Amino acid sequence: MNHKRRAGYEEGSLPYGRICVRLGLTPNVLTGVSLLVGVSAGIFFWQKHWYLGIIAMLLSAFTDMLDGATARAAGTGTRFGSVLDRVSDRFGEFFILTGILLSGTVEPGWVLFAQFGVLIASYTRSAAESVGGLDNCAVGMAGRLEKFMLIIAGAAGEWLLPGYSLLMYAVIGVGLISTGTALQRLVYTYKHARSEDGQ
Repeated sequence: MNHKRRAGYEEGSLPYGRICVRLGLTPNVLTGVSLLVGVSAGIFFWQKHWYLGIIAMLLSAFTDMLDGATARAAGTGTRFGSVLDRVSDRFGEFFILTGILLSGTVEPGWVLFAQFGVLIASYTRSAAESVGGLDNCAVGMAGRLEKFMLIIAGAAGEWLLPGYSLLMYAVIGVGLISTGTALQRLVYTYKHARSEDGQ
């Protein structure tokens, strides 16, 4: 997600964050809910309950949006909260993809490729921000939401159009755009580092 889209996303989600603040919900609680629902999506996919997995993924994405929006609305964002959010996102993605793997619907190699892509994209951003000196390296062709939409579309295809391997293509797509995002972040960091080093 590029900076312009991210800014629009954050601005559009702020009213929902204000509602959560009024309800007394905290960002960390919403992060925990997002993780639990993501884990349940993986379990549903494992059992090939595609429509339940889709619902769980949508709820996970929604509560993931709410935790950041609530932190911004309340002005209570913390460093630990940011770390917790990123770690729980990776856990949720791992369980979802592992559920797809265990379902036997997609070739294991493609699922592992997608898992690698998701992890390397996240690691590249973390390395760029912690070691590379960037304030924010959330750049690239796709973020978590776009990857979720791909998997949801693939699961819907598996549910409504079985036999067309649409989930497999979605998983391959996740692997490709995740790896591409990691490369984009490397290039972005390289350009930033060169300018900082006066090259």
